[in-house]
Amino acid sequence: MNKILLTISAAALAFLSTSCLDLEPQDQMADPNLWETAKDFQSFANQFYDWTPKMQAIAKDNDKNSDFMVDKGAMNTISNGSNTVPNSDGNYTGAYSHIRRCNILIGKAAGFKNQKDIAKPLGEAYFFRAYSYFTLLRLYGDAIIVTGVLDTDSPELYASRNHRDEVADLILSDLDKAIELLPEVSTVEAGYVGRETAQAFKARVALFEGTWMKFRGFTDRASGLLDQAAKAAKAVIDSKQFEIFKSEALGTQSYKYLFILEDVKGNPAGLTKSSNKEYIWSRRYNDDVTVGFNITTECLANAQLVSHKVADLYLCSDGLPINVSPLFKGYDTMASEWQNRDNRMANALMRPGDDFWKGDDPNGGRDFSDGDAARKYLSNFAPGSGTGYFGQKWACERMVKTGMETYDLPLIRYAEVLLTYAEAVYERDEAISDNDLNISLNLVRKRVNPNMPNLSNKLVNENGLSMREEIRRERSVEFYGEGFRLDDLRRWKTAQDEMPQDFVGVHVTGTEYERRKFPASRVDSKGRVIWESGRKWEEKNYLFPLPAEQLQLNKNLRQNPGWAS
Repeated sequence: MNKILLTISAAALAFLSTSCLDLEPQDQMADPNLWETAKDFQSFANQFYDWTPKMQAIAKDNDKNSDFMVDKGAMNTISNGSNTVPNSDGNYTGAYSHIRRCNILIGKAAGFKNQKDIAKPLGEAYFFRAYSYFTLLRLYGDAIIVTGVLDTDSPELYASRNHRDEVADLILSDLDKAIELLPEVSTVEAGYVGRETAQAFKARVALFEGTWMKFRGFTDRASGLLDQAAKAAKAVIDSKQFEIFKSEALGTQSYKYLFILEDVKGNPAGLTKSSNKEYIWSRRYNDDVTVGFNITTECLANAQLVSHKVADLYLCSDGLPINVSPLFKGYDTMASEWQNRDNRMANALMRPGDDFWKGDDPNGGRDFSDGDAARKYLSNFAPGSGTGYFGQKWACERMVKTGMETYDLPLIRYAEVLLTYAEAVYERDEAISDNDLNISLNLVRKRVNPNMPNLSNKLVNENGLSMREEIRRERSVEFYGEGFRLDDLRRWKTAQDEMPQDFVGVHVTGTEYERRKFPASRVDSKGRVIWESGRKWEEKNYLFPLPAEQLQLNKNLRQNPGWAS
């Protein structure tokens, strides 16, 4: 029996080994007597929300899998290309467990008398089925399509996988159903999905699959998918329900404080979550359900070492890359490369010379009063270890015990929709107008860079730039530390170029770092500290391997190319 496809039957449980998925208590609601009211449907749908990532994902599953970040204490087998076929994989089995629950609700809904009363939970079931299938598509490509609840003798238990085109089409179809059924986001409780959530997620899926197809030569299919991505993103823009978070009081630090907004004073302006209209969908935390993880300790000057590549991606304040701009000051001093740069660089990374507070530090963190100076965690920061680049994104400053932070984890934010629109339009048409850039990408770019020139066709043409690369640059720096990077490299089919590069840090040779005796045991030809070498990327790495136990249970699955069964 295939362990990913559990049946309702209690008798079937006897056939499952200890490594199988366990049925949750809510599955008892498969009893037809418990599907009599709309409240029953909503109660069942509410369980879906616990499937979303928790704050721990920022530490475990973010850009450490890519070329942007490494763990200070251990090598990442995905980023260095040494991962192997696992025996089991929670992403794989978990997705099918979730699909099964969605199918239960969808099946029961067909017999409910008043369809309008269950429109919202039914829309949530279609949304989360699409969400779960996207996990399978994104990681493994082809997947078995199951749209009903299986029995012990269902042939799908031993089916071969459907082609990724069919999987993508099912996801987009489910999202269209969700868009039709769900109410507007403005009418649902914070943290729940609405119509615009489904539109934004559709844009994400269609962009992923559209670019995956385009850069593998399937241009006709790519064009249609990219058109869907652009239109779905534009629908969210046209809803006018969301906006980029920026504050006059926070100024050029708006990006920094976006990620640590709480309903207590956690920033110099005293802004709370209610001022944030950027999060379309988020996992919510509060005094009753705190982050529960040492997120601040993890993200500030500690376990996350950042690549030189990230630092070099940030533009200069004239909107030009550092290899083009006359404003770039080079690497001679610790501070020089930070001068005249995109302000997101100092919002996301730890700039030498700055002061930092840490909420769980014995000194107590900040209360944003005149007494803060006595409670600094670091004064006049001077990097002296690792790669020399450290992050501060997601790190709390206010006085709070570790794990008791209460800021939300964004699952989809408006900035993604805007950048998706720009990329989808450009990749669909091989061109993008200045007007389309101004209603999308430039709103993100200028959040904390009000004086930076817009990205425009003139700027690109006059400076010998690539519009595609500038659109990608914007996405890369905006979503640093949010877990998009590896998927982006995979869909662009550039991982074979980016991932095998040595993971390097600051320029040491001939710079202030060398004069301060930065402990660099190895440097590359440019004088940069080498933190990790020997990384590799093979064609097989574009798809993840299926877990061995699933291949043993279902001989028709077949392993992804290049992975030993």
